[in-house]
Amino acid sequence: MISLEEKEKELKYFQDSLSEIQKEIGKVIVGQEEVIQQLLWAMVSDGHALLEGMPGVGKTMLIRTISEVLDFRFSRIQFTPDLMPSDITGTKMIEIHDTGKQSFVFHEGPIFSNIVLADEINRATPKTQSSLLEAMAEKTVTIMGETRKVASPFFVLATQNPIDMEGTYPLPEAQMDRFLLKINMDYPKKEELYEIINRTTGTSSYKVSKLLDTGKMQKIQEAVKEILVSKELLDYTVNLIMATHPADENASEMVKKYVRYGVGPRGIQSLIKVAKARAFCSGRFHISKGDIKHAVFPVLRHRLFLNFEGEASGVKEDSILEDVISHMDRRSNDR
Repeated sequence: MISLEEKEKELKYFQDSLSEIQKEIGKVIVGQEEVIQQLLWAMVSDGHALLEGMPGVGKTMLIRTISEVLDFRFSRIQFTPDLMPSDITGTKMIEIHDTGKQSFVFHEGPIFSNIVLADEINRATPKTQSSLLEAMAEKTVTIMGETRKVASPFFVLATQNPIDMEGTYPLPEAQMDRFLLKINMDYPKKEELYEIINRTTGTSSYKVSKLLDTGKMQKIQEAVKEILVSKELLDYTVNLIMATHPADENASEMVKKYVRYGVGPRGIQSLIKVAKARAFCSGRFHISKGDIKHAVFPVLRHRLFLNFEGEASGVKEDSILEDVISHMDRRSNDR
């Protein structure tokens, strides 16, 4: 049996490792601390992440840098309209042996990696996009009736541009729900632009070290699951999720006006997972209400479905979630 002191020492070591990873990524990526944190939350929660931002803000560079810091198998798939499912999953091909005998041999596709960068995922057709679904949900790939396991741990880190709509195929809600987080990546700040220019247009180059292997990541994922959740916070989270449903008695006026469908069961599962990850990365062994509130936006913004009035009015999901949190806090203070 491992003593409590040894367990705390191990957890502290893992937390320090995550801090070092973030610092190492910062050698290449200027700013974007919150985005980096959220990507790490997704990974230690054993989930996938969709990174959305304007062209040129460094989405692909960030994911590639993370792959360089982690000692994992990495593959990058550039999604284009002519990409086929077999280009992702792999396929069986006929090979001729030295004896002249022919047989089908399976050739793995890029999905059989620890980190899969699905670059500009919405540029591929729905048929090709759907080739990721089984791997993202079940950690398996079925090809010609034969099921194979993907690598462990396994992460799909996808990117897309919010304004580049010509020649794109928006992800269906069922696939969006497979992503644990939808992370918005904004423009750098003014002072960060100066640093970006200094780092990228001169003679300086920055190299990162590999700090974590797959075995340690799996141990961290197990440690995150042990983070404690109080009954009070669990009640708060359940009520918060229910408040996103327009038919619920606790729903705010904004939800009733603009939301068609609220967050489902996978949403609350994801919210607790990410809150645990945030608490763990912050050096705590229990989650707080602040962890829940910070996790709400990346976890739930792609799980709210607006009605026609919401779409026509241009209401943002984040604004609705802010209203839900404020509504919940007012109800708590009134009691």
